[in-house]
Parts: sequence; C-alpha cells; structure tokens
Amino acid sequence: MQIPSATSARSAASTDSGSTATTAAPASKTLGIDDFMKLLATQFQQQDPMKPMDDTAFIAQTAQFSSLQQTQTLVQQMTQLSSAQNLAAANSYLGRQVTVDLGQGQVDVGNVTGVDSSGSAPQIIVNGQSYPLSAVLFVEPGAVTTPASQPAPAGGA
Repeated sequence: MQIPSATSARSAASTDSGSTATTAAPASKTLGIDDFMKLLATQFQQQDPMKPMDDTAFIAQTAQFSSLQQTQTLVQQMTQLSSAQNLAAANSYLGRQVTVDLGQGQVDVGNVTGVDSSGSAPQIIVNGQSYPLSAVLFVEPGAVTTPASQPAPAGGA
C-alpha cells in the first residue's frame, strides 16, 4: 500500500470539508497529533479493501508517533528546567561582587543588586546595567557594609 504524504493528507482533509480558502500561516516542518490523525484517516480511506493495511504497520506507526511525542515533551521540560536553573544561578549572585566582561578587553566590577527575568534569559544588574550570566568572569563575596551607628540593644536581665 502506498502511504500518502502529510501534505496530501492535509489537502485531502481540507477538500473533504468543502473549504477552498487557503490559510496564511506558514507551513510547519514538524508533524503534530492532528497531522498524524489526518494521515491515518487518509490511509484508511485510500486503502484497497481487498488488501487492508497491515495491523503491525499501524501499531509501529502509532508507537513511533508516541515516542516522538514523548521526546518533544522531554525537550520542552528540559528547556524549562534550564530556564529555572539559570534563574536560580542569577539569584545566587545577589549581593556578591562580580567581574563582568564588556568585550574588547574591558570589564565592569560591582555588586549584583538585582536580577532581571523579564527577557528570555535572566540578567544580573551590576552598577545599574544588565548583563547576561555568560558575561560573568569572576564572583567573590560582596563587600561587607556595617551600619554607621546602631543603637545598643536594651539590656536587662
């Protein structure tokens, strides 16, 4: 049995619904669950009744798609874990003195006063400027500051 391509499965599905409008969305290079189901439905519609599709081929296709879906989920979870780990690393720099590479042999040294997590990757704030974590060259404990005058605790036993 000849297996139609995903493109022909999509066009077959759109002509079955009677719609002649084309979508403006760019063609995706990855197949999703909807594409798999459309392809499977098209295979069933186009098969020769005298030579039905082998059930082992169907099971193999389903297993491959399930494996692909699990891999995509794993990649997504690993990306989320990496983002969380980067945020935790940035937070660990708070209050520490860092040396940041500005490029062309220049560096900036200062205490990390904040973390900006509004972008795609967290950035540390040093001397009022945001820097990516990859620019950090050296980390050391922050400068210890003591209050100028602190009242003595009221004592009494």
